[in-house]
Amino acid sequence: MQTRLALITPGPTPIPPQVEAALAEPLLHHRSPDFRALLTETLERLRGAFATDGEVLMFAGSGTTGMESAVCNLLSAGDRVVVATAGNFGERWVRICRAYGLDVEVVEHAWGEKLDPRRVAAVCDGARAVFVTHSETSTGVVHDVRALSEAVAASGALLVVDAVSSLGGVELATDAWGIDVVVAGSQKALMTPPGLAFAAVSERAWKAAAGARLPRFSLDWAAAREAQRAGNTAFTPPVTLVAGLRAALRLIDEHGMPAIWAHNRRMALAVREGVKALGLGLFSPDDESSAMVTAVRMPAGVDGQRVHATLRDRHGIVLAGGQGPLRGKIMRIGHMGWMSDFDMITALAGLELALIEHGHRPPSPGAGAARAIELFAKTAA
Repeated sequence: MQTRLALITPGPTPIPPQVEAALAEPLLHHRSPDFRALLTETLERLRGAFATDGEVLMFAGSGTTGMESAVCNLLSAGDRVVVATAGNFGERWVRICRAYGLDVEVVEHAWGEKLDPRRVAAVCDGARAVFVTHSETSTGVVHDVRALSEAVAASGALLVVDAVSSLGGVELATDAWGIDVVVAGSQKALMTPPGLAFAAVSERAWKAAAGARLPRFSLDWAAAREAQRAGNTAFTPPVTLVAGLRAALRLIDEHGMPAIWAHNRRMALAVREGVKALGLGLFSPDDESSAMVTAVRMPAGVDGQRVHATLRDRHGIVLAGGQGPLRGKIMRIGHMGWMSDFDMITALAGLELALIEHGHRPPSPGAGAARAIELFAKTAA
């Protein structure tokens, strides 16, 4: 009988024992000295994760909360903005911007393509802000945000980056790359349950926010900054999640970001090679840039949603299915956060078993897991 599902998705991701222990600690009052100390340390460690000397704001909510906070704090009704899309989460920027009455220029790319900095830069003149996604979890593509920042710099537009699934998992240098706003969430590479959103805001973005007129209340950056400078939050925070996040950030700092990035690339390589050994194709790029999620094409005639259900209900393994036009066509394996070699081997072995039940035969039994084990053995620390 299954007692616990193996969560191997692009988010939420499994959480370390240290985070579980922190979540179980006695509840602190959110206006107490103990919580102020907790919040202050957590925010300081977040600055390191974002690679910024600026302030990082914290909100209760999902990663989408952070995205919405950027829109409503930077802009006024009718402002022209550019959104580059190549998947579900790029399209989420479009929906948020239109909900606030902005004039949205969409630079649409096919799902699975990488954003073209030249195409984006070509329409930026006169735009107040440009919205892009770093790691597009719906396709497994990690876009070149550094190149995008360089391309749009001459236009003077603010660059806003969704790093919900990339922060802490792949290289991202907010200040060094000249990014104005980076938003993220707690439930992916930061190894904490869902419920916290963040926004790293540059000085240039703060100046723009001072003149912005879109309505906001609980997502007001100025109110959040004023409260955080006093060691508080503007509204009641999810106290236990902040404690869990501090534990996760301590663990990240202990290992060091470069080691974590290398770990994710190593797992991603083994998954890609294992997928190919199963006789399957990749939807996400077959290179080390795709270090957060591997998107696997389903064989002809096989419904990925049914495979997903078989994996979960019969084998106790939770992967992620396709979204939007990719629903039923791909399966997504996450390799970020608190995941190990064994999780990747489990994902590949489970995927093989489920596919066999749905009529796909791999070249040889256990081929995917065996290929991953071979690579892991060669690259063992």
